Amino acid sequence: MTTSNDTALEAGAQGTKERKEALMSRLRSFLPLIGFVVILGFFAVATHGSILTPKNITLILSGGYMLMIAACGVWLIMTMGCLDFSQGSMLGVACAVFCALSQVNLVLAILGSVATGALVGAVNAYFHVRRQILSFVVTLCMMFLLRGICAFITTESPVYAASYVTTFNNMPLLMGMTVTILVITYLVTRFTALGHNLKAIGANEKAARFAGIRVQRTKVIIYVVAGCITGFAAFVNAIKVGSVTSTAGNMLETQLLIAMVLGGMPINGGARARFSNVVIGVLSYLVLQKGLVMMGFATEIQQLILGVVFVAMVALFSDRSLGQVIK
Repeated sequence: MTTSNDTALEAGAQGTKERKEALMSRLRSFLPLIGFVVILGFFAVATHGSILTPKNITLILSGGYMLMIAACGVWLIMTMGCLDFSQGSMLGVACAVFCALSQVNLVLAILGSVATGALVGAVNAYFHVRRQILSFVVTLCMMFLLRGICAFITTESPVYAASYVTTFNNMPLLMGMTVTILVITYLVTRFTALGHNLKAIGANEKAARFAGIRVQRTKVIIYVVAGCITGFAAFVNAIKVGSVTSTAGNMLETQLLIAMVLGGMPINGGARARFSNVVIGVLSYLVLQKGLVMMGFATEIQQLILGVVFVAMVALFSDRSLGQVIK
């Protein structure tokens, strides 16, 4: 009788624990949206509503098109449990290619920019997938290499785009391109096997391989696709600025990582990755960045605050039950 009672008590305790874990998991999935509302509400009060004026909303959105597009590629990579620190320097080189080719033909310039991103992504994939080097090591080295190339290209003077390029800098066109990239990325990852494969690889790469997923091929494809997306983001960036200097894309990697964790993206990827991480995360980052500027904080203080937020969000959304954080 005692044994039966003990078993029943253990089963009840286990059921209670599972219900609590399920409740916490559902609550955690809403935290990014709650965080966005809190950030927006805080700065609305702190700036006496100025951040919500049409002019400032337009400024926030205009600074986010390139970031939102590039975040789609980063999200794909992070879902696999990998990282890419070469995004900023990749964008700088791709933007230089676009500006140079825009003097010849617009379509050729876009294709050249996208092809540049794809090439860099393929090189990253080769060293990570074929040579089995950790993704953050490969992309960190690539970041320094491409930053040097960008500095060399712009040594004499900035690389200027053709004068007609800046005529495309209008809100309807940029928003249309951004929404198109978001929708395509969402549909492909939501309604094809690719999205499930990415999460499976991020959760447990060895188990995904045993399940029949072609892990290496998937990783190569994702790195190349992410490079193409960044190449297209370089085109959007060129539309806005019209030229490239040695600092083009500087700190983009940090901005993307902060945006991802603000959106609730687990740094180690896996099953808890959601495409909403991209939209909520980038919007939260843009509002946070603009709000800090409007409150008059110095650049150093802004970086300090963003750093604290980044560490806190990584600690909150990382799955510490996994032995390996990044691949």
